Amino acid sequence: MVAAARAIETHRHDALARDEFAEHFVRAARVSTHWPVRPEQVPGGEADPLWGRLGRYFALRTRALDDFLLATAHDGVRQVVLLGAGLDTRAFRLDWPAGCTVFEIDTPEVLAFKHDVLDGLDATARAVRTPIAADLRGDWTAALTRAGFDPSASAAWLAEGLLLYLPSASERQLMSCVDDLSAAGSSFAYEVKLGIERPEVRESPVYTETKRQIGVELLALFDGEPRPDSAADLADRGWVTAVCTPFDFTRRHGRGPRPQPDDALAANRWVFARKP
Repeated sequence: MVAAARAIETHRHDALARDEFAEHFVRAARVSTHWPVRPEQVPGGEADPLWGRLGRYFALRTRALDDFLLATAHDGVRQVVLLGAGLDTRAFRLDWPAGCTVFEIDTPEVLAFKHDVLDGLDATARAVRTPIAADLRGDWTAALTRAGFDPSASAAWLAEGLLLYLPSASERQLMSCVDDLSAAGSSFAYEVKLGIERPEVRESPVYTETKRQIGVELLALFDGEPRPDSAADLADRGWVTAVCTPFDFTRRHGRGPRPQPDDALAANRWVFARKP
């Protein structure tokens, strides 16, 4: 779904982010072969709650996190860790400074699908790309260090669209592991949701239309446990955190979703943290 949103965004005249590989993932999966990958394939256009509004949200999130990772890299960080990398193609599409390594952690099945598609396109990474097959609910840190990650050097960590799918205990453990592996000067960006239990949020067209159009019950995929305050946890560990709304970035770029009454997207927060 996120790949389809990125594909649609790529073909917009005012694209916030471009991902030339995204539509190939969508077409390669049997369940999504009929999904739109271009703006003209969305009957409702910008007004469509799924491919218009939620899709533009994913594009805005992609742009904000692209900018975050590139800024850290240009500040001298040379290790980037994508937690739950999924169909992320930043190793291939971003203009990385020389010497950057992008570690991609996800399950073996996800990485195998991704490799099949990218190998078929003869895609060439713009950084040293190191995929790591591991489940973030278990012990993944040993696999990361075996793959060449250096805990004594600063790193940029990213958990995009991940934490809501993890049990609360796994999220707490992930935060602890990131902290333990982060040298001074490291950064961490991730997404959380607040107030998802509110009925008016759960009944938002963002969720109902996603289920109607593509049969995906997003709310059922989210872990049902109360979410920990991971930003406060990192702050207690000495990190400096900034908690932003998506609309902060809509105003910054002049494009993206704007607030609506009983807005599901208003529950989303993007956290940017730095370890001094």
